[in-house]
Amino acid sequence: MIDEMTVQVRVLDIKEGQQWYETFLSRKPDFIPHEGFAEWELIPGCWLQVAEGKPAVGSGPIRFGVLNIKAERERLVKELKIEFFPIHSREEVPVKWGTFTDPWGNRLGLFEYVNEGEIKTSYK
Repeated sequence: MIDEMTVQVRVLDIKEGQQWYETFLSRKPDFIPHEGFAEWELIPGCWLQVAEGKPAVGSGPIRFGVLNIKAERERLVKELKIEFFPIHSREEVPVKWGTFTDPWGNRLGLFEYVNEGEIKTSYK
């Protein structure tokens, strides 16, 4: 049985990458085990690792749940200068979503539940 997970993205320069992800996640890393590596526990048992190295081509996107996708997109475009991205939705899908890339080509995304009943209590 799986009870934890980690997802890793790679950046060419760890200092620049750590700073970018600190702004993206609005906080400092939870753990820096060694040089060239930083980790954030996003929710209990779910870690995002940022490692110095050659980014993987064609991976992702890694999507992050937010309460207001339009506001978060606005913040990221302003603070991180990411390219404006469309927000998608479909009647049969319970979330709105959008995809963008970090400066190293890692595909990331955001999603927001459409129905408040779907929002996990940890968001509240």
